[in-house]
Amino acid sequence: MNCIDSCPSGALSYGSQSSPEVAEEFSLSRRRVMGATATGVAFITFFRTSVSSATSLLHNVIRPPGSLPEKDFLKKCIKCGQCMRVCPTNALHPTLFEAGLEGLWTPFFIMRIGYCEYNCTLCGKVCPTGAIRNISVNEKLGKGEFKHPISVGTAFIDQGRCLPFAMDTECIVCEEVCPTSPKAIWFRIKTIKDRNGKEKKLKFPYVSPELCIGCGICETKCPVSDLAAIRITSVGETRSKENVILLNKPKKLLKS
Repeated sequence: MNCIDSCPSGALSYGSQSSPEVAEEFSLSRRRVMGATATGVAFITFFRTSVSSATSLLHNVIRPPGSLPEKDFLKKCIKCGQCMRVCPTNALHPTLFEAGLEGLWTPFFIMRIGYCEYNCTLCGKVCPTGAIRNISVNEKLGKGEFKHPISVGTAFIDQGRCLPFAMDTECIVCEEVCPTSPKAIWFRIKTIKDRNGKEKKLKFPYVSPELCIGCGICETKCPVSDLAAIRITSVGETRSKENVILLNKPKKLLKS
């Protein structure tokens, strides 16, 4: 009770809780409305233009085989998630901001989790809008009437993390799991000397970009468990005429 008697402003009392008085009436002025609108427009514009299919070749946004070119893909994809549900290796996941705000929740491969199964075309079969075309296995693999397989990207070896290159340690996992025929990953056998001067032979892996389809099984199975020593990027994908490896461009472009 002493606290009530001692309070100099008389703010303490006993009884039921009363509704607090509104100190100030909210005022929504024209200036505030215009300011909020301008901020919202600038926010959306920033996300649509800073990172988008039109302004950036997104190395880590690897779309399913049969996907339309990025602009058309984003127009048709309704983000239903059907392709992700049927992926047998759990490789397809929804983007957050990897493809910009306009690409939010669209499917892309996370190859460290799973890979594109060599003979699988389920994602195109369940896509309801045609953002991912319903391709046949022959079209995907470049068999029969199809001259070239569909590529979703290209594998690159990080020699700073690859066990033979970085640590003189034998490893042939990526070549063993490569599904193409002939294999896109091949070896050079070299004789090296260890730190004690003892000679030994090691197999060093290399990638043939003209054979790589970007399936990602090499990245999934790489024994370097955190950041894989071989990784897939979207460069070289069949669906894009711009996202190409420099040396694969027409000769007339190389001369200029």
